[in-house]
Amino acid sequence: MGILKAFFNNTRKPKGLLGRCMVGSMNRAHAALADWGLSYLPETGPTEIAELGCGGGRNIRALLRKYPAATVTALDYSEISVEKARCVNRKGLQAGRCRIIQGDVSCLPFEDGAFDLVTAFETVYFWPGPTESFREVYRALRPGGAFLIVNESDGEDPHASKWLSVIDGMRIFDGDQLARFLTEAGFSEVIVNRNAKKHWLCVLAMRENSSLLENEELGGIS
Repeated sequence: MGILKAFFNNTRKPKGLLGRCMVGSMNRAHAALADWGLSYLPETGPTEIAELGCGGGRNIRALLRKYPAATVTALDYSEISVEKARCVNRKGLQAGRCRIIQGDVSCLPFEDGAFDLVTAFETVYFWPGPTESFREVYRALRPGGAFLIVNESDGEDPHASKWLSVIDGMRIFDGDQLARFLTEAGFSEVIVNRNAKKHWLCVLAMRENSSLLENEELGGIS
């Protein structure tokens, strides 16, 4: 494997010296994309947030700033990413506003209904399934909770296919594919937004509010 291919393969699971370089570059290179995706979230609301595939941790800090009353639990299966994210978010950790752990999205170490927002930036390309992994997200969300996916590639840019031969195990999905996977996982509403010029993709999936439905079935909300 050439050095360039070895470097970009650390996109999936950073490790070693090249992995340390990768997580630092992720924080810088994906900042504009992440902020664009975050703009689709409400200004107020979530208090318990999970950031999955957190990489270098830049978006943990962005979420803490956007939602000053919230706490963030971040997860990544790369030890290098967890180490970097903890360094970037030292103040948040000391304040007790976040925790950063190593784990697998296909088997989340969280109780049912633990969060009202889950985010995933530049990571679902590598998730097992991904329908099965999305079911785990659905399980960890409270009724009425939201799942935000933000990808740099919307599946409609012909130039993006070059990464498939460089990064092992990578899959690029378009908005319709992600919407189908999310619906199969149980989500009741999926909203797809694209930046057509940059081929960015933002998908917001909602977990049905079962208590609201129960009230409606009983004759409406009093």
